[in-house]
Amino acid sequence: MQKLRVLSGMQPSGRMHLGNLIGALQNWIKLQEENECFFFVADWHAISTSYENTKDIKENIKQMLIDWLACGLDPAKSTLFIQSHVEEHAILHLLLSMITPVSWLERNPTYKEQQEQIKNRDLSTYGFLGYPVLQSADILIYKADAVPVGVDQLPHLELTREIARRFNYLYANKRSGGAGRSRAWSGGIESSVAWSGILTEPNALLTEIPKLPGTDGRKMSKSYNNAIYISDPVDVFENKVKNLITDPARVRRTDKGNPDVCTAFVFHKIYSNADDVSQIDRDCRMAAIGCTDCKKRLLDKMKTTIKPVWEKRKELSANAKRVFEIAEAGSMKAKEIASNTLKEVKEAMRI
Repeated sequence: MQKLRVLSGMQPSGRMHLGNLIGALQNWIKLQEENECFFFVADWHAISTSYENTKDIKENIKQMLIDWLACGLDPAKSTLFIQSHVEEHAILHLLLSMITPVSWLERNPTYKEQQEQIKNRDLSTYGFLGYPVLQSADILIYKADAVPVGVDQLPHLELTREIARRFNYLYANKRSGGAGRSRAWSGGIESSVAWSGILTEPNALLTEIPKLPGTDGRKMSKSYNNAIYISDPVDVFENKVKNLITDPARVRRTDKGNPDVCTAFVFHKIYSNADDVSQIDRDCRMAAIGCTDCKKRLLDKMKTTIKPVWEKRKELSANAKRVFEIAEAGSMKAKEIASNTLKEVKEAMRI
């Protein structure tokens, strides 16, 4: 069985936090062990909502690549690249935009939600309306078999599938001389599928994305100013963990606590072993342990886990040239595949 070709990307909108690591990056690290993976820094996508302020993008790209490598993405196992260094993405985006109905974009749930929620920016731009077409181009230009997504992202992937179907319907029969990849798939997606067409319809690689809380108990987010960053200095990291919100009803050390409403306990379930989690759950409910001691134990566990990442980050930060060499090599490999797909697309469209 051939490996699945998996593709995903992240916007360089700021420093990566533990929510990004737990929610996506750790899954990517697992996927690279058994699949042909392409992971890219989506710098053009970052402009779709922050077009008025681009001064930090280059630095954010560098820091994101450092975080990826420090956490365990391996350029020997995955192709790591920068979106804007593969201009074929933009060309395919342009060509696909010619055949994509506006109504498909307007029904995108994220388009409506973000326009309602982000009041401090003007999102009435073509770039924001049409970003799902660019997203489709990102995926289709590599003929990706699978895209790791959460359930809430399924509408985006379905739009990519619809665009691929529309393109193949319009142009597949106008090109002579065969079809595209035909492959047997594994990994719980499809056991045996023969594909014929120009653009491959990607499948969802459904992943359960844990929602890690921030220091204030809300979802960890840069915009909430409650994030614990991978790049935080040790003293800042320690202070944030020590100040995690615990059971608000537990005022005194002798009060019995409720781990189910404790932010620190959510982190214990990620960073502590099962026996420790069970013991902390019991001790909290019986007031056998105080919140300060509970968070001290948590901090020890977290630092043990993250220390290798900090050490690798320090090494990579001192050699940024090497980081960009890795991204450039990945971009060249990605460009070779993307240019072949774009050639097929142009031949099919007779342009």
